[in-house]
Amino acid sequence: MAAFANEDEVYQFLGGVFRIGMENPDLVAKLKPSGVVLRVTYTDPDAVITVDMPNAELHTGAGQGPTPNVELFMTADTGNRFWLGKVVLPVALAKGQVRAKGPVAKLLTVLPLAKGLFGPYRQSLEEAGRADLLDV
Repeated sequence: MAAFANEDEVYQFLGGVFRIGMENPDLVAKLKPSGVVLRVTYTDPDAVITVDMPNAELHTGAGQGPTPNVELFMTADTGNRFWLGKVVLPVALAKGQVRAKGPVAKLLTVLPLAKGLFGPYRQSLEEAGRADLLDV
């Protein structure tokens, strides 16, 4: 069974964690110089999130936002588990659980900053009463 019922839930929770990050001035200051425009394409359910780090913008939906220079492809369940700290991106890439397109090394330089959002993501699930998404 899919972790999320529909794309709206993907945008609410997985998009929400990126929104939290874009509201943090210290994090934004560290992400802007990276030049990374990340598009994450989720399946099961289908959803697309584009994070424009240089401009601190978040775009949801296919065809929305600027052209990405790094793309990741994964199930929404894998995305949920990543933000819970249960998926190590380089390992998931090696195992084929996550596919990538573009200069992944560029993304890996900002990846350690994601750890600061694990707690707020977990909290957003708890506040929404989504224990089902915590126990994966």
